[in-house]
Amino acid sequence: MDIQLQQVGYAYAKDTPFEKRALFDVNLHIPSGSYQAIIGHTGSGKSTLLQHLNGLLKPSEGIVKLGDLTIEAGKKAKNLKPVRQQIGIVFQFPEHQLFDETVLKDIMFGPLNFGVPREEAERRARVLADQLGLPEEVLEKSPFDLSGGQMRRVAIAGVLAMEPSVLVLDEPTAGLDPRGRQEIMDLFHHLHMEKGLTTVLVTHSMEDAARYADRVAIMHDGRCVLSGNPIDIFGDEERLAEYRLAAPRVVRFQRKVEAQLGYPLDRLCLTEEQLALELSRTVRGERESL
Repeated sequence: MDIQLQQVGYAYAKDTPFEKRALFDVNLHIPSGSYQAIIGHTGSGKSTLLQHLNGLLKPSEGIVKLGDLTIEAGKKAKNLKPVRQQIGIVFQFPEHQLFDETVLKDIMFGPLNFGVPREEAERRARVLADQLGLPEEVLEKSPFDLSGGQMRRVAIAGVLAMEPSVLVLDEPTAGLDPRGRQEIMDLFHHLHMEKGLTTVLVTHSMEDAARYADRVAIMHDGRCVLSGNPIDIFGDEERLAEYRLAAPRVVRFQRKVEAQLGYPLDRLCLTEEQLALELSRTVRGERESL
């Protein structure tokens, strides 16, 4: 699903003494099938922007286009239910949204609410539980009897069970240990590739944005100030610093290595694996030149 924001502004408590502007003239295009990261410091407008992506918030100014649906400021949005079925949001700490008496029922709730037959909803729930590493025996347990990591996986399964075409991730690994973070992010990337999803990752982690996204947008003080490919965005450390952001650790380490070598490597590396390969090529090239 193609997503476009055109001159979008938003104000909380609009036209009251408590009005607070959160978004200003935001323009952003998220092509169908892309993996879009949205980064920015705390209070930059990321979460407010996220809530416009399936109509949870409606713009105070401008237009939001979600596939064939247009949500325009000042006009009533119609027929949001199909869009909300296609755009699944995994909120930060999604386990706080668990409520049903068993894990199986919690995962099935979304599909059933959108009219999926019970047998199919249960099939989806069992398949996703297995993919997310949830043992079959937990399906009949209360989700509140599980560990924090398992609760997170149940909540994610509930979103994926609706089989969305767009997956919006709001700091999906917050609170997880490093191994859990990588497992969850690798799972999302696998689903993105396997199912051809449009994925939107809202994150503080420059490392996750660099590793997984093919497009990056920077939010700063309620504005989308920069958008482009990860190489261009993360290769300009001075520009990042203007928006109170730092390059990913691997990029900063590469710059230190280049300073020691006295010359730049052939390409900017966004993951440890890329940097190890590039350094290996450099060493081999130096040996061959001796």
